[in-house]
Amino acid sequence: MVDNEKVEELLLLLEEKLEKTASVLREEFTNIRAGRANPHVLDKIQVDYYGTMSPINQVGNIAVQDAKCLVISPWDTSLLKGIEKAILASNIGLNPTNDGKVIRLIFPDLTEERRRDIAKQIKSLSEDSKVAVRNVRRDVMDALKKMKNGKEISEDECASVEKDVEKTVSKTIEQIEKLTSEKEKEIMSV
Repeated sequence: MVDNEKVEELLLLLEEKLEKTASVLREEFTNIRAGRANPHVLDKIQVDYYGTMSPINQVGNIAVQDAKCLVISPWDTSLLKGIEKAILASNIGLNPTNDGKVIRLIFPDLTEERRRDIAKQIKSLSEDSKVAVRNVRRDVMDALKKMKNGKEISEDECASVEKDVEKTVSKTIEQIEKLTSEKEKEIMSV
């Protein structure tokens, strides 16, 4: 390993950004509806709570009733209409049922066509993550070249660090591909 502080910082920054990219992809995958009741599909939905936009999970309880049904119990029943509107506007493909006390979200079985669409969406998210990883790699490589040209590190040190960068990037891309194949398997299994 190289004894240069700037290089160490650069490698730490690389690992941090790559982990963040993989983490964002994991989060995106949890928000994808897979035919089973999953409270995470509601994570990005905001509801008007007395003039303040708040996440649904902060205005009531969200419970999984069974494999196909989520129940949202707002702490204030006057929010039922607002929650219902927010879910419909979010375009997550679920129709809320309001019984005056709680809102039920029934997750229908996915059709083969819908599964394929979701699989395409998964592949697209995966590709976006890989592009982000490659952009981070490019930035780090550019910084290394500047350091080498500025005589801050030798050519041998630069070559050694570039190999480390490539290993780290390859590991992250493998991780992304593994996440993608697991999610596709989950979606395509009936």
